Amino acid sequence: MDVYLTTTIPYVNARPHLGFALELVQADVLARHFRRSGDVRFQAGTDDNSLNSVLAAEAAGVGPQEFVDGLAEEFAGLSGPLSLSIDDFIRTSRDPRHRAGVERLWRACAESGDLYRRHYEGLYCVGCEQFYGEAELVDGRCPDHRTVPQRVSEENWFFRLSRYADRLHDLISSGELRIEPTERRNEVLSFIAGGLEDFSVSRSVERARGWGIPVPGDPGQVVYVWWDALGNYVTALGYGHDGEDYRRWWGGDARRVHLVGKGVVRFHAVYWPAMLLSAGLPLPDEVLVHGYLTVGGRKISKSGGTVVDPVDLVREFGVDAVRWWLLREVPRSGDADFTADRLVARADDELANGLGNLVQRVVSMVHRYRGGVVPDGGARELDAVCREAPAAVDAALAGFDFRRATGAVWRVVDEANRYVNRVRPWDLAKEGDPRLDAVLAGLVAACRTAGELLEPFLPDAAARVRRQCAGQPLPPPEPLFPRLR
Repeated sequence: MDVYLTTTIPYVNARPHLGFALELVQADVLARHFRRSGDVRFQAGTDDNSLNSVLAAEAAGVGPQEFVDGLAEEFAGLSGPLSLSIDDFIRTSRDPRHRAGVERLWRACAESGDLYRRHYEGLYCVGCEQFYGEAELVDGRCPDHRTVPQRVSEENWFFRLSRYADRLHDLISSGELRIEPTERRNEVLSFIAGGLEDFSVSRSVERARGWGIPVPGDPGQVVYVWWDALGNYVTALGYGHDGEDYRRWWGGDARRVHLVGKGVVRFHAVYWPAMLLSAGLPLPDEVLVHGYLTVGGRKISKSGGTVVDPVDLVREFGVDAVRWWLLREVPRSGDADFTADRLVARADDELANGLGNLVQRVVSMVHRYRGGVVPDGGARELDAVCREAPAAVDAALAGFDFRRATGAVWRVVDEANRYVNRVRPWDLAKEGDPRLDAVLAGLVAACRTAGELLEPFLPDAAARVRRQCAGQPLPPPEPLFPRLR
């Protein structure tokens, strides 16, 4: 089945951090996994049209377009260091597909009678680009940025979100719109049950500093950044001109999957589906929600001063170690606290000492005892775990559980290492025991299985494992992973 898989598009008011790298790596794993059974379009991008970007550009003493152009290149450039398989990358300020699509979406909602102008006054967090009610603040501050929101008073365009409360509740509670994990689904249902208020979808040109997409037919207003940004999931497909990509990946039978952080669930599971219902467009099938990365218990964020640069991490520790920590340490639900020591410990223990040591000594024994030629046969003790592992990985990823999925891969490695220590092939070789052929064949098969299963998670490492275990004779043994400390 075709799968259209998207990440959120981050503000480009500062350089990318490890929190966004988590989302990209998770999405890449899913994309590579889904490609094993069908075609996939994996899309990412940048949200350029935000007031955050304008303010950051002013602080830097440059124009907003120049400012976002430079930073957007850094976000797009994560593909190389993180070994990502992104198919399309949209920039909301530059891509001609985007403005045409946003304008068409606006007009479709207007034709449904869901857009109207009214005066509004509220508390606005610039960092979130979001209005908050008094009850949502913590000690009068934004719960994420810990800043005091601005009180804003102006006339804007509003979207009739309240009209769609019952329909959204039915879609989500029935599972037609799937939200994972369950606690995020319940959170959204609770939010809907509390009553949905219409929300502002434009800003005055003055407050937006002239940056953004003008409201169709009302040049004194620009489209609110969240409306603009959410539209990217269809605008990048050519929705503005009813393009072929749109018809295939959104208007057709493809599975539509959004991967998002927990801080933007409301926008993707409530606002966005309501906009689509208003416009008469299909909804996403799934919204998969991940938690935050923290440093010392504080959320990694550009505004919070807890930035960890993923490119610097890859430069110091390698892409395998970075991807492995993100996939092995971050729970399906909840946050994970990052330290370089934890990353190093996980990589040394499992990659270098676990998988790397296993493959190197198995290949070495095949060369030492059989001239590099893998014998026929197999080890029954390893057959079962190798047969069961693919289904276990599939089930874990179907449940959006990367920790459990990598654990299923690691069970093969652990079982093979235990088998080596228990059977002691070197003793069988000394004794001329005929069982050695089956033992070596079974161990090579386990290494090959681990290499195949590892591909979505660590594509670079998986390729090295497969090369080391391929052919007759096998290549000479080589170290697969460096010890980091």
